[in-house]
Amino acid sequence: MSDFSDKLLNWYDANARELPWRIPPADRKRGVMPDPYRVWLSEIMLQQTTIPHGIRYFLRFTELWPDVQSLASADRDDIMREWAGLGYYARARNLYACAQAIVENGGFPSTADELIRFPGIGPYTAGAIAAIAFDQPAIAVDGNVERVFARQIALDKPVRDAKGDIREAVQAELPGQRSGDFAQALMDLGATVCTPKSPDCGACPVVQSCQAQKLGKPEAYPVKAPKMPKPERFGDVFIFNDGEFVRVERRPETGLLAGMVGLPTTDWADAAQERKDDAAKTFMGEVTHVFTHFRLTLKVYDVAEAEIETSQRVKITELHDAGLPSVFAKAAKLWASIRAG
Repeated sequence: MSDFSDKLLNWYDANARELPWRIPPADRKRGVMPDPYRVWLSEIMLQQTTIPHGIRYFLRFTELWPDVQSLASADRDDIMREWAGLGYYARARNLYACAQAIVENGGFPSTADELIRFPGIGPYTAGAIAAIAFDQPAIAVDGNVERVFARQIALDKPVRDAKGDIREAVQAELPGQRSGDFAQALMDLGATVCTPKSPDCGACPVVQSCQAQKLGKPEAYPVKAPKMPKPERFGDVFIFNDGEFVRVERRPETGLLAGMVGLPTTDWADAAQERKDDAAKTFMGEVTHVFTHFRLTLKVYDVAEAEIETSQRVKITELHDAGLPSVFAKAAKLWASIRAG
């Protein structure tokens, strides 16, 4: 092992975080290996999600679907409903498709090259599963790892412009064994010590090789890329109700929030549209939601209906448990609060 990996793994042995999908380093040394299903599930859930938020969903999913076979045979609507609140719903659709493909394959393959062929598994996730679940010599470079190595080599450009440089730097330190612990140690180091603000350099096991620390300005790295303003989009959302039920609808199978159960809405345009008031429709206010690539503002309208079709309705009292995507859950919450007076 390199001096870097040796020091990092020694630190990890003493400081590894306890996580519900993780096998502690002492147990791994005794030959206990993680369940690739739990590793895969956690990695998909933690994309764009904090660990405290993701743990709750992970525990719920593994209670309902303890293995890849049970997830693959589940009803997709149930999976989408349980995913509500995690965002980035394409992950949930790919999760279901991937589970079915894994079962058809006879189980999880062990190499990153094989794993990346499955739905929803990109280079990072493939490397993470291969390393953590199978101890394959693969690297997993997420945001935490990028920050650690941008500081180690004092990278003088934004990470997005130097992905190859970062991967080469990580690859150069990959030990000949304990690849899974190495990957998790880097994640833990970035999450707990080499943090974006106020890094705890005194507690860092690899500080002696850190070029950013030698320059006396670790917080200056990674170099920030210029921020691009998020585009604005606008639309209307309608709460059709008959006093007991609210109308819901299935969104198209392609596009944003594809396949999700949502509330009726107009198209989302680049400019707000003026809508004339009428006796059947009452303006209730606005909600905003920030997606990855744009910010959305929706005007919320209450619309009275004589009766809601059985196949398209949710009880008003159960609306908060209907698994609506966050943007529609916000609209429903606003409507319910104003309706309640």
